[in-house]
Amino acid sequence: MSDTDHEIDGIEQALALVSRTPPAVPAPAADPPGARPPDTAPEASTDQAPAPAAEAHPATTWPEARAAAALAGRTAPARPRRVPLEQALGQILAEPLDALTDLPSFDTSAMDGWAVAGPGPWSFREGPGILAGRDAPDPLGDGEAVRIATGARIPVEATAVVRREHAHADAAKQRLHAQREVITGQDIRPRGQECRTGDRLLPAGSVVTPAVLGLAAAAGYDTLLTVPRPTVEVLVLGDELLTSGLPRDGMVRDALGPMLAPWLRALGADVLDTRCLGDDPAALRKAVLGSEADVVVTTGGTAAGPLDHVHPFLASVDAELLVDGVDVRPGHPMLLARLAPDTHLVGLPGNPLAAVSGLLTLAEPLLRALAHRPAPEPYRAPVRDDVPGHPASTRLVPVTHRTDASGADHAVPLHYNGPAMLRGVAAADGLAVIPPGGACAGDELEILDLPWAEGCFT
Repeated sequence: MSDTDHEIDGIEQALALVSRTPPAVPAPAADPPGARPPDTAPEASTDQAPAPAAEAHPATTWPEARAAAALAGRTAPARPRRVPLEQALGQILAEPLDALTDLPSFDTSAMDGWAVAGPGPWSFREGPGILAGRDAPDPLGDGEAVRIATGARIPVEATAVVRREHAHADAAKQRLHAQREVITGQDIRPRGQECRTGDRLLPAGSVVTPAVLGLAAAAGYDTLLTVPRPTVEVLVLGDELLTSGLPRDGMVRDALGPMLAPWLRALGADVLDTRCLGDDPAALRKAVLGSEADVVVTTGGTAAGPLDHVHPFLASVDAELLVDGVDVRPGHPMLLARLAPDTHLVGLPGNPLAAVSGLLTLAEPLLRALAHRPAPEPYRAPVRDDVPGHPASTRLVPVTHRTDASGADHAVPLHYNGPAMLRGVAAADGLAVIPPGGACAGDELEILDLPWAEGCFT
Protein backbone atom coordinates (compact mmCIF):
# COMPACT_ATOMS: atom_id res chain seq x y z
CA MET A 1 0.00 0.00 0.00
CA SER A 2 1.32 3.48 -0.84
CA ASP A 3 1.68 6.09 1.87
CA THR A 4 -0.10 8.71 -0.24
CA ASP A 5 -3.46 9.89 1.02
CA HIS A 6 -5.44 8.91 -2.05
CA GLU A 7 -4.44 5.25 -1.61
CA ILE A 8 -5.67 4.82 1.98
CA ASP A 9 -8.05 1.89 2.16
CA GLY A 10 -11.69 2.11 3.21
CA ILE A 11 -11.26 1.28 6.90
CA GLU A 12 -8.51 3.82 7.40
CA GLN A 13 -10.32 6.47 5.40
CA ALA A 14 -13.58 5.97 7.24
CA LEU A 15 -12.05 5.96 10.72
CA ALA A 16 -9.14 8.31 10.00
CA LEU A 17 -7.03 5.92 12.01
CA VAL A 18 -3.69 5.82 10.25
CA SER A 19 -1.03 7.82 12.06
CA ARG A 20 1.17 9.90 9.82
CA THR A 21 2.92 11.63 12.69
CA PRO A 22 6.64 12.38 12.22
CA PRO A 23 9.04 10.26 14.29
CA ALA A 24 9.46 11.06 17.93
CA VAL A 25 12.51 12.98 19.00
CA PRO A 26 13.86 11.62 22.30
CA ALA A 27 13.97 14.30 25.00
CA PRO A 28 17.53 15.48 25.68
CA ALA A 29 18.99 14.69 29.06
CA ALA A 30 18.63 18.31 30.18
CA ASP A 31 14.88 18.33 29.66
CA PRO A 32 12.75 18.39 32.79
CA PRO A 33 10.93 15.17 33.75
CA GLY A 34 7.78 14.62 31.73
CA ALA A 35 8.84 16.81 28.82
CA ARG A 36 7.05 15.60 25.72
CA PRO A 37 8.90 15.12 22.41
CA PRO A 38 7.72 17.94 20.14
CA ASP A 39 6.29 15.55 17.53
CA THR A 40 4.33 13.24 19.85
CA ALA A 41 0.70 12.88 18.80
CA PRO A 42 -1.67 14.68 21.21
CA GLU A 43 -3.70 11.59 22.03
CA ALA A 44 -0.53 9.68 22.90
CA SER A 45 0.69 12.44 25.20
CA THR A 46 -2.05 11.87 27.78
CA ASP A 47 -0.11 8.86 29.03
CA GLN A 48 3.35 10.32 28.67
CA ALA A 49 3.67 11.76 32.20
CA PRO A 50 6.38 10.24 34.37
CA ALA A 51 5.62 8.23 37.47
CA PRO A 52 4.63 10.33 40.49
CA ALA A 53 7.56 11.58 42.51
CA ALA A 54 6.16 9.90 45.60
CA GLU A 55 6.83 6.41 44.20
CA ALA A 56 9.39 4.68 46.38
CA HIS A 57 10.50 2.15 43.78
CA PRO A 58 11.22 2.12 40.06
CA ALA A 59 8.63 0.55 37.78
CA THR A 60 9.39 -2.87 36.34
CA THR A 61 10.46 -2.84 32.71
CA TRP A 62 7.95 -4.25 30.24
CA PRO A 63 10.00 -7.38 29.34
CA GLU A 64 10.74 -8.04 33.02
CA ALA A 65 7.05 -7.71 33.91
CA ARG A 66 6.01 -10.27 31.31
CA ALA A 67 8.76 -12.62 32.46
CA ALA A 68 7.67 -12.24 36.10
CA ALA A 69 4.06 -13.04 35.20
CA ALA A 70 5.10 -16.15 33.29
CA LEU A 71 7.33 -17.27 36.18
CA ALA A 72 4.45 -16.83 38.63
CA GLY A 73 2.32 -19.12 36.53
CA ARG A 74 5.03 -21.73 36.10
CA THR A 75 5.79 -21.91 39.81
CA ALA A 76 2.16 -22.16 40.95
CA PRO A 77 1.21 -25.67 42.11
CA ALA A 78 -0.05 -27.79 39.23
CA ARG A 79 -3.48 -29.33 39.70
CA PRO A 80 -3.99 -31.83 36.88
CA ARG A 81 -7.24 -33.73 36.78
CA ARG A 82 -8.58 -36.68 34.86
CA VAL A 83 -11.55 -35.73 32.69
CA PRO A 84 -13.71 -37.50 30.09
CA LEU A 85 -12.63 -36.94 26.51
CA GLU A 86 -15.57 -34.64 25.84
CA GLN A 87 -14.36 -32.25 28.57
CA ALA A 88 -10.69 -32.16 27.57
CA LEU A 89 -10.86 -29.97 24.46
CA GLY A 90 -8.50 -27.00 24.66
CA GLN A 91 -6.71 -28.24 27.77
CA ILE A 92 -3.09 -29.37 28.04
CA LEU A 93 -1.96 -32.97 28.44
CA ALA A 94 -0.46 -33.43 31.91
CA GLU A 95 1.10 -36.75 30.93
CA PRO A 96 2.26 -38.29 27.64
CA LEU A 97 -0.33 -39.90 25.40
CA ASP A 98 0.90 -43.48 24.96
CA ALA A 99 -0.94 -45.99 22.81
CA LEU A 100 -3.03 -48.44 24.83
CA THR A 101 -3.42 -50.74 21.84
CA ASP A 102 -2.01 -51.44 18.40
CA LEU A 103 -3.49 -49.24 15.68
CA PRO A 104 -5.10 -50.85 13.86
CA SER A 105 -5.60 -53.63 16.38
CA PHE A 106 -6.01 -56.23 13.62
CA ASP A 107 -5.29 -56.51 9.90
CA THR A 108 -8.07 -54.58 8.20
CA SER A 109 -9.23 -53.83 4.69
CA ALA A 110 -8.52 -50.30 3.45
CA MET A 111 -11.09 -50.60 0.62
CA ASP A 112 -14.36 -52.17 -0.40
CA GLY A 113 -13.57 -55.08 -2.70
CA TRP A 114 -12.32 -58.64 -2.48
CA ALA A 115 -9.91 -60.32 -0.10
CA VAL A 116 -7.89 -62.81 -2.11
CA ALA A 117 -5.36 -65.55 -1.35
CA GLY A 118 -2.56 -66.32 -3.79
CA PRO A 119 -2.53 -65.52 -7.51
CA GLY A 120 -5.75 -65.17 -9.50
CA PRO A 121 -8.14 -65.83 -10.95
CA TRP A 122 -9.93 -66.84 -7.74
CA SER A 123 -13.04 -68.80 -6.95
CA PHE A 124 -15.69 -67.24 -4.74
CA ARG A 125 -19.08 -67.93 -3.25
CA GLU A 126 -21.99 -65.49 -3.43
CA GLY A 127 -23.00 -63.75 -0.24
CA PRO A 128 -22.54 -60.52 1.71
CA GLY A 129 -18.92 -61.34 2.45
CA ILE A 130 -16.97 -59.94 5.41
CA LEU A 131 -18.42 -56.82 7.04
CA ALA A 132 -16.86 -54.40 9.49
CA GLY A 133 -17.47 -55.05 13.15
CA ARG A 134 -17.89 -58.84 12.80
CA ASP A 135 -15.99 -61.70 14.41
CA ALA A 136 -12.88 -63.15 12.81
CA PRO A 137 -13.79 -64.57 9.37
CA ASP A 138 -12.95 -68.05 8.18
CA PRO A 139 -9.48 -68.49 6.68
CA LEU A 140 -9.09 -68.31 2.90
CA GLY A 141 -7.65 -71.17 0.94
CA ASP A 142 -5.15 -70.62 -1.83
CA GLY A 143 -6.97 -69.38 -4.95
CA GLU A 144 -10.07 -68.23 -3.03
CA ALA A 145 -11.67 -64.81 -2.76
CA VAL A 146 -14.37 -63.27 -0.57
CA ARG A 147 -16.13 -59.93 -0.64
CA ILE A 148 -14.91 -57.54 2.05
CA ALA A 149 -15.95 -54.10 3.31
CA THR A 150 -13.70 -51.22 4.30
CA GLY A 151 -12.61 -51.62 7.92
CA ALA A 152 -13.44 -55.32 8.06
CA ARG A 153 -11.02 -57.86 9.50
CA ILE A 154 -8.77 -59.54 6.93
CA PRO A 155 -9.15 -63.32 6.91
CA VAL A 156 -6.16 -65.49 7.72
CA GLU A 157 -4.06 -66.41 4.66
CA ALA A 158 -5.39 -63.48 2.58
CA THR A 159 -2.57 -61.89 0.58
CA ALA A 160 -4.20 -58.75 -0.83
CA VAL A 161 -7.41 -56.80 -1.32
CA VAL A 162 -8.58 -56.14 -4.85
CA ARG A 163 -10.67 -53.01 -5.08
CA ARG A 164 -14.20 -53.51 -6.27
CA GLU A 165 -13.64 -51.23 -9.28
CA HIS A 166 -10.51 -53.17 -10.27
CA ALA A 167 -12.18 -56.60 -10.31
CA HIS A 168 -14.57 -58.49 -12.55
CA ALA A 169 -16.74 -61.16 -10.91
CA ASP A 170 -18.03 -63.80 -13.31
CA ALA A 171 -21.13 -64.90 -11.44
CA ALA A 172 -21.86 -67.79 -13.82
CA LYS A 173 -18.46 -69.38 -13.30
CA GLN A 174 -17.95 -67.93 -9.80
CA ARG A 175 -14.53 -66.73 -10.83
CA LEU A 176 -12.96 -63.40 -9.90
CA HIS A 177 -10.56 -61.72 -12.34
CA ALA A 178 -8.33 -58.77 -11.49
CA GLN A 179 -8.21 -56.00 -14.07
CA ARG A 180 -4.93 -54.63 -12.71
CA GLU A 181 -1.77 -56.15 -11.31
CA VAL A 182 -2.24 -57.42 -7.78
CA ILE A 183 0.63 -56.76 -5.38
CA THR A 184 0.94 -58.73 -2.17
CA GLY A 185 -0.31 -56.67 0.76
CA GLN A 186 -2.11 -54.06 -1.31
CA ASP A 187 -4.99 -52.21 0.38
CA ILE A 188 -4.43 -54.07 3.63
CA ARG A 189 -3.77 -52.02 6.76
CA PRO A 190 -1.62 -54.37 8.82
CA ARG A 191 -1.96 -54.54 12.57
CA GLY A 192 0.18 -51.87 14.24
CA GLN A 193 0.69 -49.87 11.04
CA GLU A 194 0.07 -46.57 12.86
CA CYS A 195 1.41 -47.51 16.27
CA ARG A 196 2.16 -50.38 18.63
CA THR A 197 0.97 -50.66 22.21
CA GLY A 198 3.10 -48.36 24.38
CA ASP A 199 4.27 -46.11 21.54
CA ARG A 200 4.53 -42.42 22.50
CA LEU A 201 1.87 -40.63 20.45
CA LEU A 202 2.14 -37.14 21.96
CA PRO A 203 4.27 -35.63 24.74
CA ALA A 204 2.96 -34.03 27.88
CA GLY A 205 2.23 -30.36 27.26
CA SER A 206 0.40 -30.93 23.98
CA VAL A 207 -2.81 -28.99 23.42
CA VAL A 208 -5.89 -31.20 23.22
CA THR A 209 -7.31 -30.38 19.80
CA PRO A 210 -10.23 -32.17 18.10
CA ALA A 211 -7.70 -34.34 16.28
CA VAL A 212 -6.03 -35.26 19.58
CA LEU A 213 -9.41 -36.31 20.96
CA GLY A 214 -9.88 -38.59 17.96
CA LEU A 215 -6.40 -40.05 18.32
CA ALA A 216 -6.90 -40.63 22.04
CA ALA A 217 -10.18 -42.41 21.42
CA ALA A 218 -8.67 -44.58 18.70
CA ALA A 219 -5.76 -45.43 21.01
CA GLY A 220 -8.14 -46.67 23.71
CA TYR A 221 -8.62 -43.70 26.05
CA ASP A 222 -11.89 -42.79 27.78
CA THR A 223 -10.33 -40.06 29.94
CA LEU A 224 -7.27 -37.81 29.79
CA LEU A 225 -5.11 -36.33 32.53
CA THR A 226 -5.01 -32.62 31.72
CA VAL A 227 -4.07 -29.28 33.18
CA PRO A 228 -7.39 -27.43 33.44
CA ARG A 229 -7.92 -23.95 32.09
CA PRO A 230 -7.25 -21.45 34.88
CA THR A 231 -10.36 -19.86 36.37
CA VAL A 232 -10.76 -16.08 36.56
CA GLU A 233 -13.14 -13.70 38.29
CA VAL A 234 -13.36 -10.09 37.10
CA LEU A 235 -14.07 -7.30 39.60
CA VAL A 236 -14.87 -3.94 38.00
CA LEU A 237 -14.18 -1.04 40.37
CA GLY A 238 -15.46 2.52 40.11
CA ASP A 239 -18.46 4.49 41.38
CA GLU A 240 -18.60 6.43 38.11
CA LEU A 241 -19.56 3.44 35.96
CA LEU A 242 -22.92 2.80 34.30
CA THR A 243 -23.87 -0.62 32.98
CA SER A 244 -26.54 0.61 30.54
CA GLY A 245 -27.71 3.71 28.74
CA LEU A 246 -25.86 6.84 27.71
CA PRO A 247 -23.22 8.54 29.87
CA ARG A 248 -24.82 11.21 32.07
CA ASP A 249 -24.29 13.35 35.14
CA GLY A 250 -20.56 12.70 35.35
CA MET A 251 -21.07 8.96 34.90
CA VAL A 252 -19.51 6.91 32.08
CA ARG A 253 -20.33 3.53 30.58
CA ASP A 254 -18.38 0.54 31.81
CA ALA A 255 -16.37 -0.62 28.79
CA LEU A 256 -14.25 -3.17 30.64
CA GLY A 257 -16.99 -5.40 32.04
CA PRO A 258 -18.29 -6.42 28.59
CA MET A 259 -14.77 -6.65 27.14
CA LEU A 260 -12.70 -8.54 29.67
CA ALA A 261 -14.59 -11.83 30.04
CA PRO A 262 -14.51 -12.79 26.33
CA TRP A 263 -10.93 -11.55 26.03
CA LEU A 264 -9.84 -13.67 29.01
CA ARG A 265 -11.61 -16.71 27.56
CA ALA A 266 -9.70 -16.14 24.35
CA LEU A 267 -6.51 -16.16 26.42
CA GLY A 268 -7.37 -19.63 27.71
CA ALA A 269 -9.25 -18.93 30.95
CA ASP A 270 -12.64 -19.98 32.27
CA VAL A 271 -14.34 -16.84 33.56
CA LEU A 272 -16.48 -17.60 36.58
CA ASP A 273 -18.09 -14.17 36.95
CA THR A 274 -17.84 -10.44 36.23
CA ARG A 275 -19.01 -8.18 39.05
CA CYS A 276 -19.20 -4.40 39.43
CA LEU A 277 -18.23 -3.37 42.97
CA GLY A 278 -17.85 0.40 42.82
CA ASP A 279 -15.21 2.06 44.99
CA ASP A 280 -15.92 0.12 48.18
CA PRO A 281 -12.89 -1.26 50.06
CA ALA A 282 -15.01 -3.60 52.15
CA ALA A 283 -16.72 -5.02 49.07
CA LEU A 284 -13.34 -5.45 47.38
CA ARG A 285 -11.94 -7.33 50.36
CA LYS A 286 -14.97 -9.61 50.65
CA ALA A 287 -15.03 -10.34 46.92
CA VAL A 288 -11.33 -11.19 46.61
CA LEU A 289 -11.10 -13.28 49.76
CA GLY A 290 -14.31 -15.10 48.89
CA SER A 291 -13.37 -15.82 45.29
CA GLU A 292 -12.77 -19.40 44.21
CA ALA A 293 -10.90 -18.33 41.06
CA ASP A 294 -7.25 -19.02 40.38
CA VAL A 295 -6.83 -15.43 39.22
CA VAL A 296 -8.79 -12.35 40.31
CA VAL A 297 -8.66 -9.52 37.77
CA THR A 298 -9.54 -6.05 39.05
CA THR A 299 -10.00 -2.90 37.00
CA GLY A 300 -9.09 0.53 38.34
CA GLY A 301 -7.96 1.40 41.81
CA THR A 302 -4.30 0.52 41.22
CA ALA A 303 -2.84 4.02 41.56
CA ALA A 304 -2.44 6.05 44.77
CA GLY A 305 -5.54 8.23 44.80
CA PRO A 306 -8.10 8.51 47.61
CA LEU A 307 -10.37 5.93 45.98
CA ASP A 308 -7.61 3.51 44.91
CA HIS A 309 -8.13 0.63 47.32
CA VAL A 310 -6.19 -2.22 45.70
CA HIS A 311 -2.80 -1.51 47.24
CA PRO A 312 -4.17 -1.04 50.79
CA PHE A 313 -6.10 -4.29 50.48
CA LEU A 314 -3.05 -6.22 49.28
CA ALA A 315 -1.00 -4.83 52.14
CA SER A 316 -3.69 -5.79 54.66
CA VAL A 317 -3.57 -9.45 53.59
CA ASP A 318 0.23 -9.61 53.29
CA ALA A 319 0.03 -10.34 49.56
CA GLU A 320 3.32 -10.64 47.71
CA LEU A 321 3.61 -7.90 45.11
CA LEU A 322 5.39 -9.51 42.17
CA VAL A 323 4.97 -6.54 39.83
CA ASP A 324 4.02 -3.09 41.09
CA GLY A 325 3.91 -0.70 38.17
CA VAL A 326 5.30 -1.36 34.70
CA ASP A 327 7.37 0.99 32.59
CA VAL A 328 4.92 0.88 29.69
CA ARG A 329 2.47 3.36 28.18
CA PRO A 330 -0.45 3.07 28.39
CA GLY A 331 -0.96 0.94 31.47
CA HIS A 332 1.81 2.03 33.86
CA PRO A 333 -0.13 1.47 37.15
CA MET A 334 -0.78 -2.24 36.60
CA LEU A 335 0.21 -4.84 39.17
CA LEU A 336 0.51 -8.55 39.85
CA ALA A 337 0.24 -10.02 43.35
CA ARG A 338 0.37 -13.51 44.80
CA LEU A 339 -2.40 -14.01 47.35
CA ALA A 340 -1.63 -17.68 47.99
CA PRO A 341 0.64 -20.24 46.30
CA ASP A 342 -2.11 -21.03 43.79
CA THR A 343 -4.00 -17.69 43.71
CA HIS A 344 -3.03 -14.44 42.03
CA LEU A 345 -4.49 -10.99 41.51
CA VAL A 346 -3.91 -8.95 38.37
CA GLY A 347 -4.71 -5.29 38.87
CA LEU A 348 -5.52 -3.53 35.62
CA PRO A 349 -5.74 0.24 35.21
CA GLY A 350 -9.23 1.65 34.80
CA ASN A 351 -8.65 3.31 31.41
CA PRO A 352 -9.74 0.90 28.66
CA LEU A 353 -6.63 0.78 26.45
CA ALA A 354 -4.43 0.84 29.55
CA ALA A 355 -6.36 -2.21 30.76
CA VAL A 356 -5.73 -3.93 27.42
CA SER A 357 -2.04 -3.22 27.92
CA GLY A 358 -2.25 -4.86 31.33
CA LEU A 359 -4.03 -7.88 29.90
CA LEU A 360 -1.27 -8.49 27.37
CA THR A 361 1.56 -7.61 29.74
CA LEU A 362 0.55 -9.54 32.87
CA ALA A 363 -2.63 -11.59 32.42
CA GLU A 364 -1.67 -13.31 29.16
CA PRO A 365 1.70 -14.74 30.28
CA LEU A 366 0.31 -15.64 33.71
CA LEU A 367 -2.69 -17.53 32.30
CA ARG A 368 -0.58 -19.21 29.62
CA ALA A 369 1.90 -20.48 32.22
CA LEU A 370 -0.85 -21.60 34.62
CA ALA A 371 -2.31 -23.68 31.78
CA HIS A 372 1.16 -25.04 30.89
CA ARG A 373 0.85 -23.68 27.37
CA PRO A 374 4.10 -23.01 25.50
CA ALA A 375 5.06 -19.42 24.83
CA PRO A 376 4.38 -18.35 21.25
CA GLU A 377 7.30 -17.63 18.98
CA PRO A 378 8.08 -13.88 18.99
CA TYR A 379 6.68 -12.22 15.90
CA ARG A 380 8.08 -9.09 14.25
CA ALA A 381 6.90 -7.00 11.35
CA PRO A 382 8.05 -3.76 9.69
CA VAL A 383 5.97 -0.76 10.70
CA ARG A 384 4.68 1.26 7.77
CA ASP A 385 4.74 4.71 9.36
CA ASP A 386 6.81 6.60 11.90
CA VAL A 387 5.54 6.03 15.44
CA PRO A 388 6.16 8.48 18.28
CA GLY A 389 7.54 7.03 21.47
CA HIS A 390 7.87 7.86 25.14
CA PRO A 391 11.34 9.16 26.03
CA ALA A 392 12.02 6.34 28.49
CA SER A 393 9.16 3.85 28.42
CA THR A 394 7.92 1.13 26.09
CA ARG A 395 4.70 2.01 24.24
CA LEU A 396 2.05 -0.42 23.00
CA VAL A 397 0.29 0.93 19.92
CA PRO A 398 -2.62 -0.67 18.05
CA VAL A 399 -1.73 -1.74 14.50
CA THR A 400 -3.38 -3.48 11.61
CA HIS A 401 -1.61 -5.52 8.96
CA ARG A 402 -1.72 -4.31 5.35
CA THR A 403 -0.09 -5.36 2.08
CA ASP A 404 1.30 -2.62 -0.18
CA ALA A 405 1.35 -2.51 -3.96
CA SER A 406 4.61 -4.47 -4.06
CA GLY A 407 3.13 -7.30 -1.98
CA ALA A 408 5.10 -6.44 1.15
CA ASP A 409 3.32 -6.77 4.49
CA HIS A 410 3.43 -3.92 6.99
CA ALA A 411 2.01 -3.15 10.40
CA VAL A 412 0.09 0.11 10.09
CA PRO A 413 -0.06 2.13 13.35
CA LEU A 414 -3.55 3.31 14.19
CA HIS A 415 -4.67 6.62 15.62
CA TYR A 416 -6.89 6.96 18.71
CA ASN A 417 -4.36 5.14 20.85
CA GLY A 418 -4.67 7.12 24.08
CA PRO A 419 -5.09 5.20 27.35
CA ALA A 420 -8.84 5.93 27.57
CA MET A 421 -9.56 5.06 23.92
CA LEU A 422 -10.76 1.81 22.34
CA ARG A 423 -11.45 3.10 18.83
CA GLY A 424 -7.97 2.25 17.60
CA VAL A 425 -7.70 -1.22 19.14
CA ALA A 426 -11.21 -2.08 17.91
CA ALA A 427 -9.88 -1.78 14.34
CA ALA A 428 -6.57 -3.48 15.14
CA ASP A 429 -5.31 -7.04 14.85
CA GLY A 430 -2.23 -6.50 17.01
CA LEU A 431 -0.27 -4.17 19.27
CA ALA A 432 3.18 -3.04 18.23
CA VAL A 433 5.85 -2.80 20.92
CA ILE A 434 7.43 0.63 20.45
CA PRO A 435 10.83 1.07 22.11
CA PRO A 436 11.68 4.23 24.06
CA GLY A 437 12.21 7.11 21.68
CA GLY A 438 9.85 5.81 19.00
CA ALA A 439 10.24 3.95 15.73
CA CYS A 440 10.77 4.95 12.13
CA ALA A 441 8.95 3.65 9.07
CA GLY A 442 10.44 0.31 8.07
CA ASP A 443 11.66 -0.62 11.56
CA GLU A 444 10.84 -4.22 12.50
CA LEU A 445 8.88 -4.28 15.73
CA GLU A 446 7.57 -7.03 17.98
CA ILE A 447 3.84 -7.53 17.42
CA LEU A 448 1.43 -8.90 20.02
CA ASP A 449 -1.37 -10.57 18.10
CA LEU A 450 -4.89 -9.92 19.36
CA PRO A 451 -7.17 -12.93 19.86
CA TRP A 452 -9.58 -12.01 17.10
CA ALA A 453 -6.70 -12.06 14.59
CA GLU A 454 -6.65 -15.86 15.02
CA GLY A 455 -10.35 -16.51 15.70
CA CYS A 456 -9.58 -17.60 19.28
CA PHE A 457 -12.92 -16.85 20.93
CA THR A 458 -14.26 -19.82 22.89
